[in-house]
Amino acid sequence: MKAIINVGLVGYGFASQTFHAPLIQATEGLDLVAVSSSDAAKVQASLPNVEVEAQALALCKRSDIDLIVIPTPNDTHYSIAKAALTAGKHVVIDKPFTVTLSEAKLLKALAEDKQRLLSAFHNRRWDSDFLTVKALLKAGTLGRLVNFESHFDRFRPEVRDRWREKAAPGGGIWYDLGPHLLDQACELFGMPQAILLELGAQRDGAKADDDFLALLDYEGFRVTLAAGTLVAEPTPRFRINGTQGSFIKYGLDPQEDRLKAGEVPTPQWGEDTQHGTLTLRKEESENAPLTRCELPTLPGDYLAYYQGITAAIRDKTPLPVSVDDALRSMALLEAGLDSHRQRRWIALKNH
Repeated sequence: MKAIINVGLVGYGFASQTFHAPLIQATEGLDLVAVSSSDAAKVQASLPNVEVEAQALALCKRSDIDLIVIPTPNDTHYSIAKAALTAGKHVVIDKPFTVTLSEAKLLKALAEDKQRLLSAFHNRRWDSDFLTVKALLKAGTLGRLVNFESHFDRFRPEVRDRWREKAAPGGGIWYDLGPHLLDQACELFGMPQAILLELGAQRDGAKADDDFLALLDYEGFRVTLAAGTLVAEPTPRFRINGTQGSFIKYGLDPQEDRLKAGEVPTPQWGEDTQHGTLTLRKEESENAPLTRCELPTLPGDYLAYYQGITAAIRDKTPLPVSVDDALRSMALLEAGLDSHRQRRWIALKNH
């Protein structure tokens, strides 16, 4: 197997500039050799040693490229991924994987037929706060879980002219932030038994959903996932209650802001200085006092995703995010839309 994996990046918008290009370039064993864009000057201003193709299809057909990364508008994911897989490339697709579950299943079948790796970029599995929550739940410190809340709230009152905020397939906050929160919930607890979703378009001039509240039903406890764009006062990123106590964490993982600022990812780069609070019962008695302590937040590590992709291609290790994980999220996204339209709980098959 070749020592260096050549990467082609489709498009050079926000996701490519902020996340994918910096992470690819910081990952040992990957070489970003070409980008497809209609604005070659924009690409070469920040990536002077990278070649530019005018069309995504031309990028997919290049014989010197092993891996195609697709962080384009959601409704283009399927067609570009299909072209890349057909051309014999490994493929990474930014979340959401596709617009429909049926498209996702077709891509899985094509990847298997072409014997190529296919993965979804669920980078927030490596958020500092999520890694901390994952370790806390694994340790069983809170006892039996009774409820779990995950919020991704922001204050963005102005509607911007961009595809993410248009009333088109794959537009809106449910398809933007929903995949992150759904994937994290499934990583912790597996597929839920049922889902209930409420969508809202709350901002003046909103053309697509900009607020959601989703409930996931698990045996013995319930998960609440929420995201909004008119939340000026900070809300907890995570709030978890169990029979032995509670955990609460404010603040978002800092890696996105550091990428936006142009920082180069390093092993210590994902450290989060905003820690959570752990409240526990001191002893096993009805009137036992509660103790509160700061729980240090584990460092985040977005580099782990592309390091995992490199190892999967070169050493045939498991993918950091499997195609079945991507299908799981797509099934929940679609079931959520069914729930919102029908105003009822939707049971999940094969949960």
